[in-house]
Amino acid sequence: MSTISAHDDPYCLRSRLSWRLLSLQAALLLALVAVVVGALCASGFVLAERDEDRVIDVVQRALTRDAETGLALRPTSELKQLRSETPDLWFLVRDRQGRSLREGAVPAEFAAIGGGLDQISQARLGWQMLEDDPRKPAARLKRVDTDAGNVQIITATQGRLAGTKALVMTSLAFLGIALPGLLLMGTATFIATPMIVQRAFRGLDTTADEARRIDIHQRGARLSVERIPLEVVPLVTAINDALARLDQGYARHKRFVADAAHELRTPIAILHTRLESLSPGPDKTRLLEDAARLATLAEQLLDIQRLDRCGHPFTNVNLAAVAQSVAADLAPLAIAAGYELALDAPETPVETIGDAAALERALTNLVQNAIQHGPRRGTIAIRVLKPARIEVTDEGAGIPIDQREQVFEPF
Repeated sequence: MSTISAHDDPYCLRSRLSWRLLSLQAALLLALVAVVVGALCASGFVLAERDEDRVIDVVQRALTRDAETGLALRPTSELKQLRSETPDLWFLVRDRQGRSLREGAVPAEFAAIGGGLDQISQARLGWQMLEDDPRKPAARLKRVDTDAGNVQIITATQGRLAGTKALVMTSLAFLGIALPGLLLMGTATFIATPMIVQRAFRGLDTTADEARRIDIHQRGARLSVERIPLEVVPLVTAINDALARLDQGYARHKRFVADAAHELRTPIAILHTRLESLSPGPDKTRLLEDAARLATLAEQLLDIQRLDRCGHPFTNVNLAAVAQSVAADLAPLAIAAGYELALDAPETPVETIGDAAALERALTNLVQNAIQHGPRRGTIAIRVLKPARIEVTDEGAGIPIDQREQVFEPF
């Protein structure tokens, strides 16, 4: 049973296409060579029909020395087959002492040439293609070691190739033609494929940039399907559908939060009224603090909805007035919990640009945290400083260092 990794390594499409195209081209060329060679062999035709060295090889193995005549040929099966296959067979054998052995009609042009080429180990003897008679046979000269010693053999380029050798030579001839073509196509593939892929996916780069610009506050955004390959359109369409579902879910979530906040305001107000009628004591103080926290939480939920709907409802805000309002609202709660609530604000306005309701809610939250998490004694001080700053200090332990980054998170 095979398993597939959930996180496969990414790959370069340009390189993969280039190598696969090159592999396909090589396979097609090899298949073409195999088909052509097979057809030629089946028809009995090969490119290299005659074997220049076969006669020399057969004579070399058959040659021996005779005490009377000097050079002689053993009647080997190879020699008999060669004679039957080649009616016009001829060859001339000479040793270092000048003794010779010939068979067949040796052309006059080659009959006396061997003496002048004693120092030549091998050569091909032929004619000029345009100036001489093309029907004149070519010859092959080679000096070899035999049972009769070192001899020189001159023969025509004749003798049929063996089947395996003919196949190999024909295949090599076609590969000599196919390999340059493969190299040319491979070079063109590695140059053209990256250019084609880059041009085809240029629109996809634009779509990727659009996706990177989408954030939580940019609802309703969709990726463009223009100028991208048709093969990628289903992926982009699926992403757009997923974005639409996320927008719908976010809208339902926001509606639920807003509805819940509105519905909570009335029971919280009733709860606060009933708690006020209780007899004074620590339990009443704690319950009033909790009810105030619930009321603030509901208002914060409504603030989030309002800010999200209105965008940037910023106006001139007097921070001194905000601090006075919060101090007046929370003074009874602070005093009941055992604190003194001090306000230090200038008589002249300290203005800034912001959302008045949200700033009041934030300051309320800070003072309520000081009341709820403090030591139930001491002073909670609210200071308004110029140019535009509000400070809340208490005598509690403070927020742990590892949790201070979380004070800016909602709720």
